[in-house]
Amino acid sequence: MTQPLPTATHWGNYLIDRAGDGELRVTPSGSDPDPSPIGRSLTATHDPDHRIARPAVRLGYYRDREHSDTTGRGREPFVEVDWEEALDIAAGALRSTRERAGNRAIYGGSYGWASAGRFHHTQGQIHRFLRIFGGYTASVDTYSFAAAEVTIPHVLGMNAYYAARQSPTTEEIARHCARIVFFGGAAARNAQVNPGSFGAHGYRDHLAALRAAGVDTINIGPVRDDLEPVLAARWIPCRPGSDVAIMLALVHTLLTEDLHDRAFLHRYTVGFDRFADYVTGRADGEPKTPEWAAALSEVPAAEIRELARLLARERCVIGLPYALQRAEHGEQTYWAAWALAAALGYIGLPGGGVLMGTGSGMTNGMQRRRLPFEIAALPQPPNPVAAVVPVARLTDMLERPGETVDYNGRVLTYPHIDLVYWAGGNPFHHHQDLNRLRRAWNRPRTVIVNEIGWTSTARLADIVLPSTAAQEREDFAAARVDHWLSPMRAALPPYREARDDYAIFAALADRLGFGPQFTEGRTARQWVEHLWQTTVDNAAAAGITLPDYNEFRSGAPIDLRPRLPESRHVLERFRDDPDRHPLGTPSGRIEIFSRTVADFGYSDCPGHPAWFPAREWLGSPRAQRFPLHLLSHQPATRLHSQLDYGATSRESKIRDREPLRMHPADAAARALHDGDIVRVFNDRGALLAGLRLTDAVRPGVVHMATGAWYDPLDPGDPKSLDVHGNPNTVTHDIGTSSLAQGPSVNSCLVQIERYAGDLPPLRIHRPPELIPAGQVGAHPT
Repeated sequence: MTQPLPTATHWGNYLIDRAGDGELRVTPSGSDPDPSPIGRSLTATHDPDHRIARPAVRLGYYRDREHSDTTGRGREPFVEVDWEEALDIAAGALRSTRERAGNRAIYGGSYGWASAGRFHHTQGQIHRFLRIFGGYTASVDTYSFAAAEVTIPHVLGMNAYYAARQSPTTEEIARHCARIVFFGGAAARNAQVNPGSFGAHGYRDHLAALRAAGVDTINIGPVRDDLEPVLAARWIPCRPGSDVAIMLALVHTLLTEDLHDRAFLHRYTVGFDRFADYVTGRADGEPKTPEWAAALSEVPAAEIRELARLLARERCVIGLPYALQRAEHGEQTYWAAWALAAALGYIGLPGGGVLMGTGSGMTNGMQRRRLPFEIAALPQPPNPVAAVVPVARLTDMLERPGETVDYNGRVLTYPHIDLVYWAGGNPFHHHQDLNRLRRAWNRPRTVIVNEIGWTSTARLADIVLPSTAAQEREDFAAARVDHWLSPMRAALPPYREARDDYAIFAALADRLGFGPQFTEGRTARQWVEHLWQTTVDNAAAAGITLPDYNEFRSGAPIDLRPRLPESRHVLERFRDDPDRHPLGTPSGRIEIFSRTVADFGYSDCPGHPAWFPAREWLGSPRAQRFPLHLLSHQPATRLHSQLDYGATSRESKIRDREPLRMHPADAAARALHDGDIVRVFNDRGALLAGLRLTDAVRPGVVHMATGAWYDPLDPGDPKSLDVHGNPNTVTHDIGTSSLAQGPSVNSCLVQIERYAGDLPPLRIHRPPELIPAGQVGAHPT
């Protein structure tokens, strides 16, 4: 390379070149005032210990194809083959599955974080391929936000992500809002990554502006430093999972002290009277008093009562991170927060209401400036297969084909899955109870994976097709939740024999008879130019001029903020005149009581916000056996599990294990010390972690990041120790409720002890055993 070339990632824009000694250099874009440290890990893009060099097929599958013993996944070596043979094997498996069991037997797994690029977005590539092939069983919702994704449309009549962007601006909060109450904080680590791309990180500047304006900040949650220190927030430590109880007690105080906004509730909501009967105990005989909530949350009743009075006295805003609803009965957290905000009456006023998804990417950072045009993406034909499964019910689907599950008023039937094709994503990072998933993973006859590196998922596949990394492809990055358009040059050559996902799917489509339909006669570069020109045309229709592709790709990222007008929020227009601007709910109002949800008849999710104790929390009988509540969060050192092998991630570990934070009192009770390697366990599994002591977590709570690549000591053991530190080894794989069936990862109890044995080496950070195709005959069965 003669000059640095720009690339875009989910965590920022960077320039890539090589130093005089050939060492890869990564430099943050000059437009980013607070670049993410994850960018340093891009120097490991071509690390041979992690990248997949050639197509590979599991030995047993290479010999016996779809009749192989699937329990060999993760235990057998891989046979390295050439591309023609690998594609023939994969195409044969797809064809025979369709002929034998139909397209419904194919599960197309993907997740949207593989690339920030618009064309090389892996999720779009695999979905287009499988849809043209005849369809596939698809997933719905996300691991991030599933409970809210299903609940918020019933409450507000709009998409949950769109509702989250209905946030008051920093300036409005600074001018009009006296107080922000965060339930569960708003960690800056989550604000460093964003769907699409991230042109400039400004989250800490927003927080500093709120502090300078004197906005009072309160953090109710089990972790103190889930808010940046600049806010100097008052911390109210509570038991994990008790947020709804506290919210209900706040509403109880507003009602019994006549502090609620009767006029707002009458004009803008429906069903508050039903909810009030529940809160006061008229409906069930149990008033949700501050004393009642204190017993559940361990927050003093007097503190809850005084907080309710503070909230009623001056305009406030309620902040909710995504993580709050990733727990059993997670639907209730967001619903109860909107009920509390409605009782206060600040919704739709400047600086008031609810901040949803606080601290997550640009969710609250758009500051009213939204793109007035569509950004082009790879076209998607309809999926001929109607079968869907909630994304967090993956293991249930594999384990229990033919059984039914309630979901948002529907009854879904789990299909029998014969073939899993995964491209973009690592389910053996983000799913729960990984040992259970590993057992269920043996049920399909075939697992095909397009992957960059030797992740846990790649090692548990039958056919592994090496794909290029984002820095090895030409593309452009843009998103509706960012203000930037960023060129992505091919800053590095493809690693060894890696191919773009587009090239892989095009070659498979040729073998399966629909190549021209998939490619539409375009090369990858022609698709990128076509999508850019479509975006240019869409922008022109909205009065915004963008350069042609050659000028764009040769220039710097484009900051659209100066050209975007400020928009009015739906909830502001609704507050102005709810009759002229009704919400999308059946009543046109905020539905504190939803007749729709009530008529579903779910015992675990009634028609209004309610308290349900989780099966796993510190107030449950199970806490006698497993007395520590494990909270797992998004990492500061990588995006999910991406670049776990990079410098930023590896430097954060303790003797190569993922750190776990614990209160000193809990450590003393177990004779543990800072830096110890500990065994974290329950009856689902066990993992190793490196111990960090801190008083930033309340006693009884332990706290660790997700994303350490799952590395079972014995892949043949159904409850093998994970030697690296993936918390999903022990998390509970149950749905939030019958409404959303989202993940309940943060309802998890464990016990911890010092690890006494010899420390097992990591295997996940070096390649699996690979054998040349010519030596298969000599290799023992």
